[in-house]
Amino acid sequence: MGDQSVCLHNSDISDVGHQWAAVLQGGPRACLDRESALVAGGLERYDVRRHRVSVPRGARVRRSRLYDIRQTRRWEAADLAPSGIPRTRPDVAGVRAALWADSDRQAVHVLTLVVQQGLTTAELLGTQALRIRRDRRRRLVHETILDLLDGARSLGELDVVRELRRRHLPVPTRQVVRKGRDGRYYLDLYWEEYALVLEIDGIHHTWATNVVGDALRQNSLVIDGDRVLRMPLLGLRLEPDAFFRQVEEALTIGGWRPARDQPRDVIRTAQPFAPSV
Repeated sequence: MGDQSVCLHNSDISDVGHQWAAVLQGGPRACLDRESALVAGGLERYDVRRHRVSVPRGARVRRSRLYDIRQTRRWEAADLAPSGIPRTRPDVAGVRAALWADSDRQAVHVLTLVVQQGLTTAELLGTQALRIRRDRRRRLVHETILDLLDGARSLGELDVVRELRRRHLPVPTRQVVRKGRDGRYYLDLYWEEYALVLEIDGIHHTWATNVVGDALRQNSLVIDGDRVLRMPLLGLRLEPDAFFRQVEEALTIGGWRPARDQPRDVIRTAQPFAPSV
């Protein structure tokens, strides 16, 4: 399994076996990093094609066709998990996995998973993200962590309204108060004339403690005659055109018609959604 480890059986090698072989191949200061460190620390439902091992800048790198062993200037002993196989802590590994991901979609996905599965918190991810000085994905990582903190909830509403104006769609009323059986609740965006509600969902809406309440509230709105669309902030960041097309379709069904002199090519040639900061 390289020049530092030998397999003593002829069965399939377990993932834990590969993790240890990768670290041993990397040398005395090697550690699992990015997704490999997260999986070794308990991340579920995530496949790692090739284990990543980090060594300090200047350390000898033993190349391997099985494992991805690289020097990194980000290596610090303080970033390592206190026990178990040598690996970076979940908060460190999560941010690095996002920075080094193959795509923006994968970067958002891995940050979301580590928080949803309880490996670390959005606050700790945010602390690690502040260490990033220069990286092409720095802004995406910061914005995603804000979504995970739910600190971007009001910002998300403002951005959606700004984007509606840019696409020449009618502007809704924000934070409309409704009364339900369990008290008052707020609708994020509401077009009363077109009987349409748009709920902007942060990561907290996917947690079990909120699923029942959200479902009951949405059902009450539908019973009262309103139609409800949901726009998750993470989805908004990755698939904005698809979500705004649905909003336009729902408004049209509700009776809205664009002005005759309105430039309809704005929607067809929309720029990628860029939230304000």
